[in-house]
Parts: sequence; C-alpha cells; structure tokens
Amino acid sequence: MAFSYNPYHTAQRQFDAVADLIDLEAPIREILRQPMREYHFSIPVPKDDGGVAVFRGFRVQHNDARGPAKGGIRFHPQETVDTVRALAMWMTWKCAVVDIPLGGGKGGVICDPHHLTEREQERLCRGWVRQLARDVGPELDVPAPDVMTNGGHMVWMLDEYETIHGGRYPGFITGKPVDMGGTLGRTEATGFGVGYVLREALDELAVNPGDTTAALQGFGNVAQHAAQMYQELGGTVVAVSCWHQGDKTAYTFRKRDGVDIEALKSITSVYGDIDKEKAQDMGYELLPGDDWLCQEVDVLVPAALEGQITATSAPEMSGRVKVVAEGANGPTTPEGDEVMKERGILVIPDFLANAGGVTCSYFEQVQSNMNYYWEKPEVLEKVDTKITNAYRSVSALADKRGLRMRDAAYIIAINRVAQAVKRRGWV
Repeated sequence: MAFSYNPYHTAQRQFDAVADLIDLEAPIREILRQPMREYHFSIPVPKDDGGVAVFRGFRVQHNDARGPAKGGIRFHPQETVDTVRALAMWMTWKCAVVDIPLGGGKGGVICDPHHLTEREQERLCRGWVRQLARDVGPELDVPAPDVMTNGGHMVWMLDEYETIHGGRYPGFITGKPVDMGGTLGRTEATGFGVGYVLREALDELAVNPGDTTAALQGFGNVAQHAAQMYQELGGTVVAVSCWHQGDKTAYTFRKRDGVDIEALKSITSVYGDIDKEKAQDMGYELLPGDDWLCQEVDVLVPAALEGQITATSAPEMSGRVKVVAEGANGPTTPEGDEVMKERGILVIPDFLANAGGVTCSYFEQVQSNMNYYWEKPEVLEKVDTKITNAYRSVSALADKRGLRMRDAAYIIAINRVAQAVKRRGWV
C-alpha cells in the first residue's frame, strides 16, 4: 500500500462522484460527506509487569439517520483516525444498500495485540468502553469485532458496559460467543456473503463456477469462509496471500491443483498468519505477497486491508480475471478502479460484497434484544436473502442506467440515507 494512501479521502471522493451524479442537495451532501460526531481518547492500561501503557482510541459515528450506528472495533498498530472515518462512512452505505435499519460507525485502538497478554487485552477492552459508556449502547451505537478483535473481546466490553449501567444489555454489542448471546452463523456470515454475491455474479455472466479458479488476499475469518463457500459452489482456490507476523512481511501460498482450505486453516494462527514452513511441507509454493494479484485466475477476492488495488498494482492482473469481489473494506483506490473499468472487469464493491457480516450482526442484535434465538440454517438463509436481494437490486440499476456496480450501489445507499435525513427534518 502506498504511503500516501488515505482511505478517508477515497471514501469522500467516491461519495462526491455519486453526489454529483444524482445532483444531491448541498446541505445533505455536507451532512453525509463527513462524520456526525467523533470521539478521540487515551486509554491507560496497567501492564502485567507493573508499568502502564497508554493507547490511543477512537469511535466515529458517521450517520444514524436510519438507526443506531453500527460498526466494528479494530486493534491495529497502524490504525489512524482517517481509516476509522472511512470505515464508518462505508458502514453507513453498507447498512443502507442491504436495507437494514442501522447507520454507520467504526472504532479502533492503535495497538498490536500480539504484544499484549490476555489480561492486558481485557484491561484495554474495558478501558475503551469506559471512555464511551455514555455515547454507545443498543439504541445509540452498537460495536462489533473487526481486525484483530474477537468474541472474547466483545464479552469483556459487554460486561464493562453492563457493570457501568447496572443492567443486562446484550444488544449493546454483537459478535459475541453463542453462549453469551451471540448468534449462530455469525462466524461464517461475512465470508459466505462474499460467496453469495460471487454466485450471483457468475450466474449473470453465464459462467459455471466449477470452471473457475480464484486467488485471495488475506486468510482471516472472511477469506476462509469466502473460500469455503466458493469451493462449495464448485470453484477452485489456487492461491492465498497473507501477512506473516514472524517475518513482518507477506507471502502468497500457491497450489496449482487447489488449496485445501481446512488443512491450511489447521496451520493458521487466530490472527490469520499461515505457518510458512508447515505450508511448504504440505506442498505449497511460497511467492511474494503481492503475487496473489497476478495469478492466472478468473476471480480475485481482496480480503485483507485497504488500498491494495491501485493504479500501479491493477495492471498486474491477469487478462483472465472476470470478477473482483471486495471482501475487505476499501481495497481499491479510485485509480485502481479506473484500470479495472477499462479492462471490463466486474467489480462487486466492498459495501455490498462483505455486507453479510453486518447483516448477521443486525440479526444478532434483534435476537439479543428479544431474548429469542434462531437456528443456524434460518440465520444464514436470512443473510442469503438480504444479500441476494441487494445484489440483484444493484445489478438491475447498473444495467438500467449503464453504470458500474459500485456507482449503482452508492446511488441506492446514498438515496436511502438522504431520504431518512430529509424525513427527520434535518435539512
């Protein structure tokens, strides 16, 4: 990723282009192109060795006209407030495009959980909630896990929130373990959602999934389940790229006759790091980290971090690529998008392709609030229905107006949020 890349500027540029396209009124444009409110704070964390570490935390609530803000919490050493702003903005559009009654938010802490003990991570989670306890909640802003956070972190946050407010509020946070009020299907939902939109896209292109191959960037939860669903459709994953914590670098793991997802998961850490020595013993070729992008495949799934497909990297794609399904948030810069547009590649935008997670989180929130839970097949069927309907609506508008999928998805999402802003009388 280029050092100068700023995801918030990308998010605003994408918004501005569509606001111009639909001739959005100036006051609404001003409301929607920036966050409604932001929280910046320090979190002092007592260390196990007796010292104290101070971490910088953020929560950005981009817009809540359609419902409580919704969005994950990232723990990452390279976290920035502009990344959080961009992700909060994209969450607004994501909730709107799949038509769930939530707004967009995002949180983060600048830290590396690899270097924190379990007790230190718990103190960090509780400290984050203490800074925000008056400004988040089931009717205001509902957090969830994101990069390098998990269900255990969410339970610590829930417990701290309930301790502060003196009650039980399981709908305050999603991504919880199932036995603590989480929902069945949440682990699979984001990755399966990528699979659902790939199914629809390949069907529209009259391409048999069984005749296709794919390469993925990332091998965390999203990529693992996207690969699983893609393989259930009949496709073959031939390459996976991921960060290797030990070397502080990325590698592409390639197996031309197909990646064994379950075997690869067995040698992958909870942070998505694949053990490169064990992978080589299993017959994988070890290639540079960026080589996932130039494989001779039909489908590419960027499912790692922002700004990966750029004006420089996009031309490296094989001429065989038909579909790019953005499993990550903001993996493509506007310049990279232009390259793919010129090549006629179907790009399924991030806030549609990876919306399975927030859709399932919404269902978890609903279940938590009513204290009644559905079985996994019912949950995943509901997610499939929401994502499929959203894809078909976006595709239909794109066809009708001769637009790319990203612009069509933005038009639907922005119009829905703008309508809510107007109905509330904010402008």
